[in-house]
Amino acid sequence: MWTREYGFARLAAHRLPDTVHSERRAVSAARAKRYAALRHEALLLKTLGISKPLIARMAQRAAMVDTTIEAELLASGAVDEEAYYGGLARMAGLAFLPDLPAERISDCTALDSQLKEPTIVRLHSNARPPVIAIAPKITHIEGLAARVRRSAEAGEALVITTPSAIRKAVWKAGEERRGRVAVQQLFQNTQPLSARTVVTGDQGFSAGLVIGWLLMLLFLVPQFMLTTLHVILSSFHFGALILRFAVLLHSSRRKTDDHMLLESADTALPIYTVMVAIYREAAVVPQLIRALEDIDWPRTRLDIKLVCEADDRETLDAIAMARPAPHIEVVEVPAMQPRTKPKALTYALAGARGEFVTIYDAEDRPHPQQLREAYHRFRLSSGKLACLQSPLVIANGADSWLSAIFALEYAALFRRLLPALGFYRMPLPLGGTSNHFRTAVLTGAGGWDPFNVTEDADLGMRLNRMGYAVSTLTLPTLEDAPTRFPVWLGQRTRWYKGWLQTWLVLMRNPTRTMREMRPLPFLVFQLLIGGMLISSLSHPALLSFIAVSALSMLQSPTPDSSTFTVVMLVIDMLNIFGSYAVFYVTGSVPMSQREKNSLGRCWLYIPVYWMAISLAAWKAVIELRLKPFYWSKTPHLPSRVAVASDRIGGHDAVLAT
Repeated sequence: MWTREYGFARLAAHRLPDTVHSERRAVSAARAKRYAALRHEALLLKTLGISKPLIARMAQRAAMVDTTIEAELLASGAVDEEAYYGGLARMAGLAFLPDLPAERISDCTALDSQLKEPTIVRLHSNARPPVIAIAPKITHIEGLAARVRRSAEAGEALVITTPSAIRKAVWKAGEERRGRVAVQQLFQNTQPLSARTVVTGDQGFSAGLVIGWLLMLLFLVPQFMLTTLHVILSSFHFGALILRFAVLLHSSRRKTDDHMLLESADTALPIYTVMVAIYREAAVVPQLIRALEDIDWPRTRLDIKLVCEADDRETLDAIAMARPAPHIEVVEVPAMQPRTKPKALTYALAGARGEFVTIYDAEDRPHPQQLREAYHRFRLSSGKLACLQSPLVIANGADSWLSAIFALEYAALFRRLLPALGFYRMPLPLGGTSNHFRTAVLTGAGGWDPFNVTEDADLGMRLNRMGYAVSTLTLPTLEDAPTRFPVWLGQRTRWYKGWLQTWLVLMRNPTRTMREMRPLPFLVFQLLIGGMLISSLSHPALLSFIAVSALSMLQSPTPDSSTFTVVMLVIDMLNIFGSYAVFYVTGSVPMSQREKNSLGRCWLYIPVYWMAISLAAWKAVIELRLKPFYWSKTPHLPSRVAVASDRIGGHDAVLAT
């Protein structure tokens, strides 16, 4: 009752202020109107032949989440969509068309509105007047039937179809235009932000000038030049180490109450879009469908899109065999270059119905209530909070030493570094999955860059430049790490190539970038992206200097070593072994006991792992020159670990199946 909802149960009605009385009357009137509409809808559904018990269950859901009985009925899968709209066609006295010919639909930008709310589309023909295909609501069917009875022409000009048929035909009719927009929009609208141009003319000239001077100095004064380079590289290493150490010391000031993280089950929630870019992943389709079905969000408010390449028939057939629920839509992306995940996501963004949108990968198993936590955070924050990153937890850390160190790395990144950066409103390189956006902000920012192979990090930096905040969540998403080195190397090479693309984009106009980011965030960006690239590339060189210097000092008799050489040796040893130690501690502290058990003694492989990272970084530099937009596909198999169970502070983060 109204008094219980507003917490005034102990107040006598005659003592309530006039404004409260008015509010009470308004709420009562709205509720009465709402119940009357549901009763009318229920009677129509009964006429259509839907059973009373089913109508009653759907009416209860509709009242709880503020939708209609019809919407709940179709989303539940209790009735077949074609059978339902065929019944509406009989009630209205109109023809039913289960499939629409896309070639008879004229494409235009306004047509995209029918992807979000498919209700009406015009079918053109040279031989006859246009026919209008509609997907009516049952509450409109009486008026439609009366119109058809009054006019024979209306019966000839109208046909009834399904919302799914409208969406499918509209996607097909506008695929060429949307493909062009997905590929060209960011480059055409804001060319300096696009990675389509790998290196600008100014950057190429500057790089050539710097390299020329370095080679000349190396020839003329080799000792001075090598010493200077050594100091610069050690400084970058030391800066990155200081940043990691600061993250290690950072303790979150946010105290969250478990009972305040989630919205109540009967809260009227907005539409939430979930997009999954899936390519050549037929093996994990059943696992993916189960994970998506576990999401705790009303089905009528959930807009899930499986974004597939149109020529990936194996994956499309696997999805069809899995028979996904009605709220899961398959979006087929036309085959065009570049064949990248961000291009596919930007293409599908045109049909996103949600106020919020999140991205998952094919192998992901997100916490069922992750969307509720994200919505709670968005609802309580200003419009400047553009994105929330969920922590990614590696579930197969016990499979190999490679996946174990990968799990350690992800724990440090997603449970220490990113939360600290978000807390201080620093630029945050997003993960490629489980980031939640305000759809309007994402669209206004230009979506994802189809030519950047780490579109996530690029988008995080772009949002910071535009003045938006990015923060983190607590409820995790489970992923599986590569267990074979060739797979890991291909994936890591792509990441480093994309980070290099991102750095080049932001450094096209360093002064403007620093002004937009502000000086401190700009410095953090340089340490995060530039420092990471330089330290990875120079890691073998510093190890070689340490080895040569140490062997030289151990010689008998010991040669005279300059103070500078000793100081640099100490700094390099601090950089290398300090980085190993901070890497281990930052990653292991937030791990659950299960994860620590999976890690075991694999931390001893950290030096080997860092050398492998250096190999990937050098491979990325070469690949950026030879094939900058090549997307190295990471294959996946079904996981032995099903879902994320709880927040990952002090609790087991995974449940084994």
